[in-house]
Amino acid sequence: MDDDTRAARWEQRTELPLAVASLVFLASYAIRVLAPGLTDPVQEMALAVLLASWALFAVNYAVLWRLSGQGRRFVRKHLLDTAVLILPLLRPLRIVKVYEAMQRRHGKPRLALHARVIAYSGLATVLLGFAGALAVYQQERGAKGASMRTFGDALWWTCATLTTVGYGDITPVTPMGRLIAVGMMAIGLALLGAVTGTFASWLLQVFSREDDERPPGG
Repeated sequence: MDDDTRAARWEQRTELPLAVASLVFLASYAIRVLAPGLTDPVQEMALAVLLASWALFAVNYAVLWRLSGQGRRFVRKHLLDTAVLILPLLRPLRIVKVYEAMQRRHGKPRLALHARVIAYSGLATVLLGFAGALAVYQQERGAKGASMRTFGDALWWTCATLTTVGYGDITPVTPMGRLIAVGMMAIGLALLGAVTGTFASWLLQVFSREDDERPPGG
């Protein structure tokens, strides 16, 4: 059995556990941020779950690297896994990846390419938006001069940032909050570009098909 086959089999076996770990990570992080008044044992358990999820992703990354036999090329060919390991807020993206894998297992995907791109972009926006709102709220709450006083404010800021509207009524004031904001802006531009580009391509195909089906002289 070659390295690619072994790595592919490992990925298939770990897709669902890693997706579950992503959801558990997001839930535990939400508890840590939104419920600071809980008893210490609950908070400590949530922190332990966060660390355990990171360890799970680290082990998966190390095993994939080992099985691939690609050396440093592995990092370039597995950018999502690398980003998820380094940036915890990207871990919810594993859910999008496992959904795509499940569609492939059932043969031909139920949705057309354009619909899949829009659906996956929408799902990624919701997951990353919620994680980003948690992260920026954790940094901004209680900060001197902060305009982000509630988690609702953080959600409003996230929606305005991801859609590239940027009303400016709520802005991060802490260095880490602004760094998170830069990342959210980049994600918003990328996802918005993917959706608008896909939608424009779909419209062009529709109009082209109508022109081809129109009888001569019609």
